[in-house]
Amino acid sequence: MEKKGTRPEQFKVMVGIYLLCFTLVALACINISPWARNRIFFLSTHESESSAQNQSTNIPDSNKYSIVSKPDKEKKSESIIMKEEGEKPEEKVDNSTTLKPPQNKDVCNYAKGKWVVDTRKPFYRGCKYTQRNWVCRLTNRTDFSYENYRWQSTDCKMPEFEPSDFLKRMRNRVVAFIGDSLSREQFQSMMCMLTGGEETPDVEDVADQYGFLLVLRGGAVHHHGWAYRFKSTNTTILHAWSARLCDREPINATDTNTLFAMHLDRQPAFIRNHIDDLGVLVINTAHHWSKQMVNMDKEVIYLNGEPLKDKYLLKIENAKIFKVNNIVQWLDSKLGSNPNLQVFFRTTSPRHFLKGEWNTGGKCDSTIPLTRGSEVLKEESMDKVVADAVNGTRVKILDITALSDLRDEAHISHYGKKANDCLHWCLPGVPDTWNELLSALV
Repeated sequence: MEKKGTRPEQFKVMVGIYLLCFTLVALACINISPWARNRIFFLSTHESESSAQNQSTNIPDSNKYSIVSKPDKEKKSESIIMKEEGEKPEEKVDNSTTLKPPQNKDVCNYAKGKWVVDTRKPFYRGCKYTQRNWVCRLTNRTDFSYENYRWQSTDCKMPEFEPSDFLKRMRNRVVAFIGDSLSREQFQSMMCMLTGGEETPDVEDVADQYGFLLVLRGGAVHHHGWAYRFKSTNTTILHAWSARLCDREPINATDTNTLFAMHLDRQPAFIRNHIDDLGVLVINTAHHWSKQMVNMDKEVIYLNGEPLKDKYLLKIENAKIFKVNNIVQWLDSKLGSNPNLQVFFRTTSPRHFLKGEWNTGGKCDSTIPLTRGSEVLKEESMDKVVADAVNGTRVKILDITALSDLRDEAHISHYGKKANDCLHWCLPGVPDTWNELLSALV
């Protein structure tokens, strides 16, 4: 009888032991689970931070790319509240921050567009600030249809050029055009656009303040630069000659027939001496890079203070590329300490000589507008040398090559002189458009 009664009691004891063990395990799990959760969160957080650090090593140099952030009103979406796994976040993550190439896409590419008929009068007709042979209305040319076109950008509207507005924006600033004769033509175009071609008491000649006047024997005055100041806004517009943007000095200062050293790795004296005084600098170099032109200017190419010996750079096109990159890098280094300075490298102005060159009978007799087309569709500049040089720097491109290439009928041609000029432009004309683009960009 006793044996039969012990089995239920043993069963009860075993059940009680099982219940006790289950209770202890449950209590242990309750105590451990916060630690486990914390450990899992730490591991996931550490993994995310490591991933971010690894990704940061792949972020391009800030000099080459710019990060574009969302406006302040959208910044709220960038914050996220941590949630348990499986739950939805309260707000969406903003993944719209993107890496952009050096050319800021938020700035309109005014060089992409088309020529359209415009019956409004040009900014000026005759002008006291231009060379007479560049004003085609003063020559024997009788067709002036080249004046009836304006450039219209495709992706955004280019602001109208307003002389008083430009001068107000350039108050207390110096706008300098440094380069060859086409730089001088752009400078003269700007002066004509700002004055309407009329003489005004608001403008004073300040060329002597920049040492641009050289008195020759017999009292004749030679200009190697021009400068005019608008008194009302204290704005100076000037041009200084530097065909190849190199420093130039006599090899033997005591010899009147001396050759000149053209230093590839040194900047023009005017830019070196006045860089801290400038507000806007527009530079260019292109058509003077030939052995013939260098020899005509009695120059010898120098590098590191010595006559150039490098066979690669002795090829004139390679020397030009070296110079373009050299001056861009130098200017970019100066822009850090000159935050109010804007520098533009104007691209090459195209020539339209047919059946020869300037010295071999080349001509450009067309007077029919836009026979080469009316529209520029490509984003990229035709001037790859300049475009590549400024890429990733604070020097901006003033891209006028493709739009000017469509206007072969707007050159001076043979009118008013015996030689054909298929390089320079009639004024008013295409260089006015260059200045409209410049005004839109400053």
